[in-house]
Amino acid sequence: MKNIKLLFLIIPILQSIYGQRGSSPNFIFILADDQGWNGTSVKMMEREPLSQSDYYQTPNLKKWSSHAVIFSDAYAAAPVCAPSRYSIQFGKTPARLSLIRVGMNSDHISHKKMKSIPKVLKDINSNYVTAHFGKWGIGSDPKALGYDISDGPTKNKDGGFVNNKEQWISTIHKDPKKIFSLTKKAIDFMDSAVLINKPFYLQVSHYAVHASLQMQEKTLAKYQILEKGKYQNNAGLAAMTEDLDEGVGMVLKKVQELGIEKNTYIIYMSDNGSVPNIPGAKKYDHSYNFPLSRGKWDAMEGGIRVPLLISGPGINSSKEINIPVSGSDLLPTIADLAGSNNIQFNNIDGGSLKEIIYNNKEKNVKRNVSGIFFHVPYRNGIALKRPHSAVRKGDYKLIKFQDNGEILLFNVSKDLKEENNLADKNQKTAIELEKILDHYLADVNAPKWQEGINWKNKPLNEFNSFH
Repeated sequence: MKNIKLLFLIIPILQSIYGQRGSSPNFIFILADDQGWNGTSVKMMEREPLSQSDYYQTPNLKKWSSHAVIFSDAYAAAPVCAPSRYSIQFGKTPARLSLIRVGMNSDHISHKKMKSIPKVLKDINSNYVTAHFGKWGIGSDPKALGYDISDGPTKNKDGGFVNNKEQWISTIHKDPKKIFSLTKKAIDFMDSAVLINKPFYLQVSHYAVHASLQMQEKTLAKYQILEKGKYQNNAGLAAMTEDLDEGVGMVLKKVQELGIEKNTYIIYMSDNGSVPNIPGAKKYDHSYNFPLSRGKWDAMEGGIRVPLLISGPGINSSKEINIPVSGSDLLPTIADLAGSNNIQFNNIDGGSLKEIIYNNKEKNVKRNVSGIFFHVPYRNGIALKRPHSAVRKGDYKLIKFQDNGEILLFNVSKDLKEENNLADKNQKTAIELEKILDHYLADVNAPKWQEGINWKNKPLNEFNSFH
């Protein structure tokens, strides 16, 4: 009782120091790692039964999705983590940023100068407090991007990742992939922000469900006896997925307890698609991402199409949006939802999703570029093994291989499996999209594949290979 009385004495003082919240909304962004489009219990596309898992169970996400916007055609900006995370923070494609692969030298990027999510929010309302917990995966400290509180420049290894065959072995852990310790940090931050009456941006970037496979004993036991799915059958990955969902549920519950649900946007997304199978290099008939083709490391649908859900003020029931959107859209979207569409962005590729969230008549995202672009100009022994780029515009997606110029064209609105190459049958569309892709890569001076180049260790300016 004494502590409670003291708390009520402190609150007015803190309010006078830090100012009032006003009408600025809170944002909670939960980013999963390597979770596929169909990696949850949420059906991402009403007409496609396999757009939800046939094995994994995520009851908290499922319940929450009943009053969230569900994006059926949402894309990560890249099929691997680092480029995708850069795109989220800065609203630019990996091609424009010349940050195209994991472990790439990033000395050419001015992390402090570019507008990021925290910096933009503080431009709108200086009272915003911002935090990042979990996997960072960007070549700077989070402070450089404007985060007040963070775990620092963390990477996969900080979540227990080991880069050998042991990563595919199910391992019992009380705090698998730091799910629950990250969740506690998130909850404590929310408590603090509400206490001082300040609007907040909170990003929880989970290490789950990336390998190495860690899970609670009770959860693994459940999936070891549960009937496996036809396309998803790894008990360890299933258990880790539900453990992640438990952490998400704790955050959602806290929002309710704090009474801030009417002024808080919650965003859930993955940084790229799921691994196509376990172990990762094993041959397979059907990917874990089925009916999508292939998985992580490729710009095929299984590598880049991801779950994306948004809830918030005025969103009271589930609504599916089948307009193509991207991780690069989050920066301008958050700025718009925060109360300002007057922020001047320089050379960003994303556009605000606010209108398509709230306006059923809106059919497109307004961007400064003609499509959603992907750039994977290197060989990967696990993936397609060929450098490639891609563009999605409307119903169509074009993939261009940079080693020989081969073109693939798919109507992905009808052909999720990417089985029917229309490049010869629909030459007009193929030519149009190839021109759009080539022009874009040249316009942003994107790194160009050459035999022997990997861009991993040397600074970008030491290479003379650009579109």
